[in-house]
Amino acid sequence: MLQELMILDGGILLWIQEHLRGILDPLVCGYTHLGDHGLLWIVLTVVLLLFPRTRRAGIVSAIALVLSLICTNLVLKHLVARPRPWLEVAGLLPLVNEPDPNSFPSGHTSAALAAACAWWRTLPRRWMAVTGLVLAVCMGLSRLYVGVHYPSDVLAGALVGAFCGWAAWRIWRLAERRLGERLHLQ
Repeated sequence: MLQELMILDGGILLWIQEHLRGILDPLVCGYTHLGDHGLLWIVLTVVLLLFPRTRRAGIVSAIALVLSLICTNLVLKHLVARPRPWLEVAGLLPLVNEPDPNSFPSGHTSAALAAACAWWRTLPRRWMAVTGLVLAVCMGLSRLYVGVHYPSDVLAGALVGAFCGWAAWRIWRLAERRLGERLHLQ
């Protein structure tokens, strides 16, 4: 079963390389690099922290990004140690340099979904949350387009990120309740 998944994963990446790559390469490569080290999501989180109406979204997003970093880059990538697709799929050429040899799960996708899911519950306007989610999905797709992750890496990264976003929101809600109880007791 795992072998069939690997064949399907590799086949999807070769199809993307053969049929979708071309004129959008510079745009997609530039976008995927915005996710390096979580840069795009960190910058957006800092911007949210600057304004009182979005500060809660910034705090929850920061928590989600830290959880995503721990789960994905510090734990899962080293436990699974799945090689990058261009090392395993004959004929696949990556469009960007990716120095981390571990592919599973996608850290770019995990960070993107962690922030987007945190924003989904906390931003004051729905269009803001939808925009964040669209940006996150585009980040995951960009990782397939440039050939540095298998589809299953991106799916796993999305699931880890969504969980981290949800967990960060739960942590925030718990902290709000605890703080609220303390303020009422004084």
